[in-house]
Amino acid sequence: MNYPWIDGFLKEMNGVTSDFKEEWNWDRYMIDGKMFAAVCRDDQGKEKLISMKLDPLEGDFLRQQYKDIIPGYYMNKVHWNSVMADGEVPEDLLKDMLEKSYSLIFAKLPKKRQKELLDERNI
Repeated sequence: MNYPWIDGFLKEMNGVTSDFKEEWNWDRYMIDGKMFAAVCRDDQGKEKLISMKLDPLEGDFLRQQYKDIIPGYYMNKVHWNSVMADGEVPEDLLKDMLEKSYSLIFAKLPKKRQKELLDERNI
């Protein structure tokens, strides 16, 4: 995988939990149980795709710019996008995409919960 930093990067975000969904062969990253990213593995357990939610227009634009960004694998193809784990998407762009995915889900949390998560960061 060209992006071995992903697990640590995602787990550093406020309120993020992760699990392994065995029947899907996915590492899922969530905020309050709402998934915002996943690392999809092949049958040998090797990372195959990194999926994240994006604004539909931005996702469509990025898919046109990079051959290694495709519509979300086993996800809503309008809102979710997948990056090939062995692809050539620049690290800074992938980090930005993952942060935007986190922000989209974070923004849907109740304001009280958002404040709690932000307060945890400042402890």
